[in-house]
Amino acid sequence: MARYFRIISSVLILAIYLVGCEPAENDDFSFAVFSDLTGGERKHVFEIAVAQLNLLRPELIVNVGDLIEGGTDPVELNRQWDSFDTRARKAYAPVYYTGGNHDLLGEEMRKVWEERNGDRYYHFVYKDVLFLVLDTEDHSPDRLREIAQLRRDAIKIADEQGWDAFGETEYANMPEDETGMISNEQADYMVQVLAENADVRWTFLLIHKAPWANEDMPTWRAIEEALGDRLYTVFHGHRHAYRHQQRNGRDYIRLATTGGVMLPEHGPSWDQLVWVTVDDDGAHIANLKMSGILDK
Repeated sequence: MARYFRIISSVLILAIYLVGCEPAENDDFSFAVFSDLTGGERKHVFEIAVAQLNLLRPELIVNVGDLIEGGTDPVELNRQWDSFDTRARKAYAPVYYTGGNHDLLGEEMRKVWEERNGDRYYHFVYKDVLFLVLDTEDHSPDRLREIAQLRRDAIKIADEQGWDAFGETEYANMPEDETGMISNEQADYMVQVLAENADVRWTFLLIHKAPWANEDMPTWRAIEEALGDRLYTVFHGHRHAYRHQQRNGRDYIRLATTGGVMLPEHGPSWDQLVWVTVDDDGAHIANLKMSGILDK
């Protein structure tokens, strides 16, 4: 029910937004993607990103997770979400949320997410384009508690000794820090959605971590197999550094950051947005450095 309420609300917002736009002659459209805010959010960067997107006028906005810092106190978590929501709502276009480890890696974070945002994974279709929004912190309850405690221990070490020390912690070196986890239930949901939307023009996956880095994760293998030879693009985050790779002849793009801590040791690290235009020729992707987007 929560997923349908959110989708209906987003459709209404989008309809209101489009009333003020010139009528489209075809189904071409552009949308934007932003990246991680967290791991030590730098003040005002995200606010500037929203203002820049309002200049660019995308029809919708998506992201790759890590929208709040996270924690264990529900009061503090709701305060963080209030802060993010207030800023995100200043965007003229609807914003669809993706969860990252800062948003979902813990029972308290998961509960607050579901109370405020609905389902942790979902999908929607816009102008015959399918968007899959995944949750890569989809661990069993016992494993979720175990990993969440290791993460809290690692963050405490980082606070006391710096982020170089964080890289030496058990949490930072466990496979799930790179790949996350996708449950059987989530994989079944995504496979069914793909089967029900076999003839869309394009498919975009919004995902925080990189489960394909674990070749032994059967749930991700099932999703990739269901994607088959359709046209699709994957956007993900987590490492705060840009990387482009191809799998199965398709683009898998890791975004840098949009206000989060810079981690150049993982690759090119800058504040960025992604601009995607979908037309009859396919999906066209432009990486935009925020430092180059200026108003009049």
